[in-house]
Amino acid sequence: MELSDLQTFSAVARLGGITRAADELNTVQSNVTQRVKALEAQVGTALFERHSRGMTLTGAGRRLLPYAERMAALSREALLAARDDGEPKGPLAIGSMETTAAVRLPSLLAEFHRRFPAVQLSLRTSTTAELVAGVLNGTFDGAFVAGPIEHAELTATVAFREELVLVTARRWQSLAALRAGTPGSGPTALVFRTGCTYRQRLEQVFSEFGWPSATRFELGTLDGMVGCVAADMGVTMLPRAVVGRNDSVSIHTLSPAQAQVETLFITRRTAHRYSALQGFASCLSDHGEVIAA
Repeated sequence: MELSDLQTFSAVARLGGITRAADELNTVQSNVTQRVKALEAQVGTALFERHSRGMTLTGAGRRLLPYAERMAALSREALLAARDDGEPKGPLAIGSMETTAAVRLPSLLAEFHRRFPAVQLSLRTSTTAELVAGVLNGTFDGAFVAGPIEHAELTATVAFREELVLVTARRWQSLAALRAGTPGSGPTALVFRTGCTYRQRLEQVFSEFGWPSATRFELGTLDGMVGCVAADMGVTMLPRAVVGRNDSVSIHTLSPAQAQVETLFITRRTAHRYSALQGFASCLSDHGEVIAA
């Protein structure tokens, strides 16, 4: 199999269509289509189901995808290792939860850029589940995720400790008032998409409050989340550091068991720790908030 065909296949699978994959790969749609068809001919079966909304993987495509991602990651890692002369430079892909990126990372990233200007750092936000998968398949060199994470192929350093709080509209001055004022299934839970650890924590708290069947409403951005809470659309759970100075909402303290969570920086155990990643790790260690695991 041609590596370029596998990389094209992975892009189409991740983005759900030829057009978006062509844009990301900086090529024309016909080239993407040709490479996908060539790979399907070599495999001997269809890898995608084509429909009006885009393309989805067939069973064969789902089985092939992890291998394609691992081969692409290994190729990238080999190239970076060969070019690594001990001076941090070149691309570095970091993933993060959106809340961590908004509050914890700006000063760290600024310091890293000052110390290692030759590194082309990219930062992408996603859920913990997707970030873990991205580190494992080589999409990310490292990622900030919510703990605990236990995986034989990952190493983890405790970067930050967060206190999660329940965030409501201003009119709810206490949890007792919220529970008394929202009988039945309780308020609407405003959440990020499935795979978000904070969503799982909120659902656990709702269950403890007697609201296991509460309505869920998914939002994609932190600003949208806080704005909808302020408008009394529902309630959410976020780190206190994210909303601590926002006077448009009310913040409610939870029990330590409900509130305490660690943010981990994870990398692949078997990956070559080339100089750019080592430089980032050193900045993280020097940042002052990293806690030895």
